[in-house]
Amino acid sequence: MVEVAGVEKPKVIILKTGSTYPQIRDQFGDFDAWFLRSLTGDLELTVLDAVQTPPASAPSDWAGIVITGSPAMVSDKAPWSEETARWIKQAVEANVPLLGVCYGHQLLAHAMGGKADYHPKGRETGTHTVRLLDSASSDPLFSQLPAEFPAHLTHKQSAIELPPGAVLLANSAFEPHQAFRVGEHAWGVQFHPEFTDAIMKAYLEVQFPDIVAEGLDAQSLLQGVRPAPDANHLLKLFAEYLNARAMTK
Repeated sequence: MVEVAGVEKPKVIILKTGSTYPQIRDQFGDFDAWFLRSLTGDLELTVLDAVQTPPASAPSDWAGIVITGSPAMVSDKAPWSEETARWIKQAVEANVPLLGVCYGHQLLAHAMGGKADYHPKGRETGTHTVRLLDSASSDPLFSQLPAEFPAHLTHKQSAIELPPGAVLLANSAFEPHQAFRVGEHAWGVQFHPEFTDAIMKAYLEVQFPDIVAEGLDAQSLLQGVRPAPDANHLLKLFAEYLNARAMTK
């Protein structure tokens, strides 16, 4: 670790589980760049492409773990994904703080005994309202967010069954499992706290023909994109949580 004023920077690994559409990557960078930009705080960040090289280090070597979204599907059980899931389970059992986003959220659920699969109602995309449950009031991260907030989403699969003992923290009109915690320090969120409204619009523009073919109102979804500062704030809260833990060690 790197020391700053006598305190070691928390070492955080970002597990990149795929890449965005080429035209979005050309304009905004790839998944890892969005997290590197958004994880503000005094952290030592390392990116690992888990598709090419599943994590080999001990989870306890890290102060925190972030798992990105992906165009892949957890239910396909690709070898790299299953190997990463086993590592995630070890991380949770070792009490390493972890935040899984979209695919990472679904992979966390799968790794801990839940189930990820296609949402029975199909695709969810655009900016939508996430609502916290009463359980969020005592959560280290979600207790610092408002009861309702807009968030950016794009997914076909979901964590359709949460792991045994998981605490459901948030839902939405479409998605019953928008956020959960398993153990003391592992969170999964279906929404994208790393997205800006510009990135969300870019996704909808790329997806436009598919959205129309699926019977969704693509134009209304585009018009409905708005900033999601509270959802974005989750990444800062996670970084602050890691720094606070580092201060106590």
